[in-house]
Amino acid sequence: MGRKRNKKQRRSDNRTDQTERRPENGTTTYTDIEKTNEAFEKYYKAQGIVPDDQWDAFMKSLRTGLPVAFRITGYLPESSHLLNVVKSEYFKSLLSAGDDSECGKPTALSWYPNGLAWQLDLSRVMIRKSEAYARLHSFLISETDTGNITRQEAVSMIPPLLLDVEPHHKVLDMCAAPGSKTAQVMEMLHRTSDSLPEGVVVANDVDNKRCYMLVHQAKRLHSTSCLVTNHDAAAMPNVSITKGDGTLEVLKYDRILCDVPCSGDGTLRKNIDLWRKWNVANGNSIHGLQARIAKRGVELLAKDGILVYSTCSLNPLEDEAVVANLLLQCEGAVELVDVSDRLPGLVSSPGLSTWKVASKDLALYSSFEEVPECYHTQIRGHMFPQPPDVSKKLHLERCIRILPHQQDTGGFFVAVLKKTSSKLPWESQKDEKVTSVSQGSVQLSGEPTIVSASANKEPIPRKRRRIHGYKEDPFVFLKEDDEIWKAVRDFYKIDASFPSTQLLGRCQQENKRNIYLVSKTVKNIIETNSDKIKVINTGVRVLCRCEGKEELDCNFRFCQEGLATMFPFIGNRKLHISKEDFHVLLTDEYPLETQFSSELQEKLKDLTKGCVILMCTACPGTAEQFDIILSGRRGKATLRCYVAKQERIHYLRLCGYDVSELEKRDKKKKPEVVVAGQPETEETLKECEEVVLDKV
Repeated sequence: MGRKRNKKQRRSDNRTDQTERRPENGTTTYTDIEKTNEAFEKYYKAQGIVPDDQWDAFMKSLRTGLPVAFRITGYLPESSHLLNVVKSEYFKSLLSAGDDSECGKPTALSWYPNGLAWQLDLSRVMIRKSEAYARLHSFLISETDTGNITRQEAVSMIPPLLLDVEPHHKVLDMCAAPGSKTAQVMEMLHRTSDSLPEGVVVANDVDNKRCYMLVHQAKRLHSTSCLVTNHDAAAMPNVSITKGDGTLEVLKYDRILCDVPCSGDGTLRKNIDLWRKWNVANGNSIHGLQARIAKRGVELLAKDGILVYSTCSLNPLEDEAVVANLLLQCEGAVELVDVSDRLPGLVSSPGLSTWKVASKDLALYSSFEEVPECYHTQIRGHMFPQPPDVSKKLHLERCIRILPHQQDTGGFFVAVLKKTSSKLPWESQKDEKVTSVSQGSVQLSGEPTIVSASANKEPIPRKRRRIHGYKEDPFVFLKEDDEIWKAVRDFYKIDASFPSTQLLGRCQQENKRNIYLVSKTVKNIIETNSDKIKVINTGVRVLCRCEGKEELDCNFRFCQEGLATMFPFIGNRKLHISKEDFHVLLTDEYPLETQFSSELQEKLKDLTKGCVILMCTACPGTAEQFDIILSGRRGKATLRCYVAKQERIHYLRLCGYDVSELEKRDKKKKPEVVVAGQPETEETLKECEEVVLDKV
């Protein structure tokens, strides 16, 4: 091999977007990439996705940087107050920073509910040029860590909104990683925070390594109703659930999010490398996979259920062609839903009813009959649009196309489908019931089997798929008479209504270190399908063994991430503290009891050593009043809280304290980001709670 030759880096002052450079490795940097691609322009001009009089504005928008967008987690008690903090402390200073034309002003996304999503029309480089933008950047990182804010591309927020998820729904996210849309769905499940939601989100991804990115994203929201699985979405296994009478049935999902892998040319504004890599073959080759995933999605959908199909591609072969092919196969069992009025303020274009298919040398064809035989393996008949009379019945105009120049976003495609029949044309007309096999295993009537050639014609089960990737620890549910639970229940006086049978550990040994809580539906799925699905992670950690050698009446304490879920059931060891004591607690790692007010010291006198729940009322006397609940520990002469650094900053900010110095110190000590792809055990995930997943 010869030596690598360093290419001279070219500089240009007339760039419309100065994006960050890649690490110096001798290759071309992002700022060296010319934002032109003749094949791209020729192909999309032929498709007519943009009116001729808007083409220049469309291309100009693609060549500029993508605005930074974020949303505030909507179901938390402090959400409205946090929104006011953002407006008053961060946006106000941005607006007064000057009228620099290069800097945009923060604007609320008008179509996002309750004004919780915002967009700033500026590049990431510009964030670092001004103190006001630097403060906002630190704020976004800090609040992202705690799960109170999610940085997410604006158009990526649309599919979950159109799912219309209710707390009792069973939801499947077929291609979930890295997890921003999954997090949105989880927020909707927890919309009513008074009780544990009945529904569940099954967040699936085919890539075992990306599943751990998904776990990190999901864990920020501390949900008992999320189940992360690792399967090929196109061959997603049927899942069984146990009914109240003890019989089994196939789980059909009320809502399915089908955000399929795509060529991604709608992300050209942030993925600059696509300008030189784009070619027409990308869309042609991935069409088949997208069609298989969408078809499997409607198979798993319940009658009257909703499936949202989406891509970040502008290519009709990945968008309308997939939807049209699916509708034709379903023969009326699935229909497109008109959602044009669901998101007021969203500017979009209707779906296409005609398009062209191109070969790899960019020859364009209007029908399959025009395609040379040499391309028949690459171009298939179902990629082409249907005749006008058939296309009219499909109502492809109900699809939503979002173009970059319309509202300064990325490109996106969304189609909302409703299943109107319980059976699809290719499915067996028999009831999908679960039958017992003689060996005691479970087989679904809808699953394929191989029939023996022998006279008795006994069905031979299909060979089980070999599961690859990191081997997960088992999920072991606690029994009602478990000694750990009995000790916790008696010490903290847990209410009898608490669902203790939904607690689990991740090891077979009795001496468990962490205890997790899952919803009733999640437990049902895990126990019924332990040999059929690969579960990567689930549940929220609610209890962990106390560290140290001190003798305590109870060796388990409540974890901060699960405290909000457990709090309504706890009947003992709760203390209300003042705002001043709250400040001492969060700014000192090991505060002595003498540092607190005399009132709190008096309350601590009769309190034994061990875990204690500390409560402080924020915004008292206002419409935004809410309680902040912390997990703490009363020691021999100290009172401390078990709260991560980013969460401390978050709580102090909510109470009106200046946290700028704390943010600066935290930024200097920022830990290295976990390398995506390295298997994370349950314990390493705990240690990485403060790592920022800056993935849009």
